[in-house]
Amino acid sequence: MEISFVGHACFRLRGREASVVIDPYGKGLGLTTLVPSKFSADVLALTHDHPSHNNRAMVGGNPYVITTPGEYEVKGVSVRGISAFHDDEGGEKLGSLTIFRITIDEIVVAHLGDLGHSLSEAQQEQLGSVDVLLVPVGGGAALSATAAAAVANQLEPRIVIPMHYKLPGLKIDLDEPKHFAAEMGIEQIEYQPKLVLNGRPSGDETKVMFLEARAQAA
Repeated sequence: MEISFVGHACFRLRGREASVVIDPYGKGLGLTTLVPSKFSADVLALTHDHPSHNNRAMVGGNPYVITTPGEYEVKGVSVRGISAFHDDEGGEKLGSLTIFRITIDEIVVAHLGDLGHSLSEAQQEQLGSVDVLLVPVGGGAALSATAAAAVANQLEPRIVIPMHYKLPGLKIDLDEPKHFAAEMGIEQIEYQPKLVLNGRPSGDETKVMFLEARAQAA
């Protein structure tokens, strides 16, 4: 299974039999060099209805679209949508969203969207054991670096991939990723083009990986 970062909160997961795209964004976000030509997916998961997370036009191939909590199965990909909030006041300020637990090629990936609070016991139970955690770290209307590190500690995934942070051209005011790196004890960030897993990652310690934001080919 292959994980690619398209920028902001958008990722593409490519398994043996199916592919998943999460939270595609439009040109209005400012990341014009990263917005790809339309590429295909079997599953399109949208954490909430906001222009920086819901650009369905980016994704072709007639994907199965998931926007709400529940259990879904598409071409061997299992998706669990879990109700959460965009703020730490039960959604009173910024509303609700759906975070996703996606199982593809027997690897569990959790995407937290614009999560704005620590996870409840019920949410942790629904997420269960997580292999790869995609977590917002840049603050603004989502988790700060400190709060993101705390959520990572709650879930104890094998791999953490940061998202939703300052990128060149981004029109949203977010913190640089170095703040999250410092929270996780990383002195220097080394970016990888993508993450390729041939099975569930092993090890007792959580590893942090920063992925290069790249446009995707069809």
